[in-house]
Amino acid sequence: MQTGTFKHPRIAVLGLMLESNRFAPVVHRSDFEDRVLVWGDEMEDELHASRSRLPAELRAFCAASRIAGADIIPVGFGLVEAGGPVQHTFFSDAVTRMCDGLSKVAPDAVYICNHGAMRTTESNDPDGDMFAAIRRQVGPNIPIIATLDLHANVSSRMVRSVDMIVGYRTNPHVDMSQRGDEAAHTLQRILSGAISPTSDLIRLPIVPPTVTLLTESGPFAELTQAAESLRPEALNISLFGGFAYADTPKNGLSILVTTDDDTAEARRLANCLASAAWGDRQRYRPQLTSLDDAIAKAVDAGTDPSLPPVALADVADNPGGGGTGATTWIMSQLVAAHAAGAYVGLINAPDVAKAAHDAGEGKTFHASFTDHDAPDYSRPFSHAATVEKLSDGNCIGRRGFYADRHMHLGPTALIDIAGVKVVVISVRTQCADPVFFEMLGIDLRQVRSLTVKSRGHFRAGFDEFFGPDQIVEVDAPGLSSPVLSRFEFREVPRPCIPLDHEAEWQPVANFVR
Repeated sequence: MQTGTFKHPRIAVLGLMLESNRFAPVVHRSDFEDRVLVWGDEMEDELHASRSRLPAELRAFCAASRIAGADIIPVGFGLVEAGGPVQHTFFSDAVTRMCDGLSKVAPDAVYICNHGAMRTTESNDPDGDMFAAIRRQVGPNIPIIATLDLHANVSSRMVRSVDMIVGYRTNPHVDMSQRGDEAAHTLQRILSGAISPTSDLIRLPIVPPTVTLLTESGPFAELTQAAESLRPEALNISLFGGFAYADTPKNGLSILVTTDDDTAEARRLANCLASAAWGDRQRYRPQLTSLDDAIAKAVDAGTDPSLPPVALADVADNPGGGGTGATTWIMSQLVAAHAAGAYVGLINAPDVAKAAHDAGEGKTFHASFTDHDAPDYSRPFSHAATVEKLSDGNCIGRRGFYADRHMHLGPTALIDIAGVKVVVISVRTQCADPVFFEMLGIDLRQVRSLTVKSRGHFRAGFDEFFGPDQIVEVDAPGLSSPVLSRFEFREVPRPCIPLDHEAEWQPVANFVR
């Protein structure tokens, strides 16, 4: 590796962020263009924008690197809401363009900002493909560091292709800026020759449902605490719960330990944490509330002011996990039950949003909801609705996952359906920030039940209104249902927990130098 004194190291930054659900509709170039797809100077403009569309870790990495004296060279970056496999031609073209950019700038180091659970229509490890392509382009001596989401499915190829991977530590994800900052400072140490990272990856036959990976409480939270106690002994410890719906051979809860040129110590620490996770393997099974019971809780909260308000999490139709954001199971049941003080959002229904805008505020129209992208998981719902408030859908995230990020929901409307208030949007987005309701004049302190299309990131955004005891994770149909037995997995290594009753794993032998 090329190390030494760099007065102004030239660091190329790039990435392609997508969490792929194999069961969801294919993601195309246009989907990235609707959210974020920038190259060169346009990426530089986004880095300097007061309200950028770029993720927090990318912005933090660049800021910290510049403070340390580095020159940042934006190559290209794409980001889209979680969806299905990305169209392979687009992916291949994007990676080729990134490598071409690297060949022109000849950087001293590279930073990759990826999610880590992408798949394409042709590859089950495109993150590994991308990492390997970048390594081939820059050669073996240029340091490469990457940041990944806690839900990444990490392959050995990804680990071998870079010098170090830094994963998120919190779920809901609120530490992205810290991880970007950590990556920047670590890369500076690599460039100076102060450290020589070596990593060990252990993957377990545990494919955790997303709702079991919170770092607030539960088995993964306890594993996170154990990792925290061992961190002083390593350069980095990253735990990756993985993303089950990607359905790949690299699925499985993974422990990645990086030390300073000490493979035996990396393996020892990884085995320690893997053994702890394996001992808790039967706890990675979801505990959900039935749809009928969830509706009853919302009705009770609406009729009895002495009860605390409740948040119904539509975890099975989470756009942040590839859900369409368009299923109507909870909304239609709330309407049928005449639930008082009930609010629902964000329903991805461009046709309904357009009809509301065409009608105008104060007008009544016929709202017809149909989930064209996942008909097996939804059912049509139609009802008269009154338009209460309209918006262009542009806002700045206020709390949690989307804090300080410019968001665009497309034409947006607050409509009233037989007393139930529904926020409909035109660009599929996870409901993780209270600003999505507040920009329409909704006072969330007055809400008796709030249904959110989100798996867990809403917890960080709405925690000032709903504590953990007020959250109900609803068992309803959808592309991101935590009940994994409802999906026909093809590539996930079997047997594994919780898809199978039992599986086998033994600690991995130490490295032999």
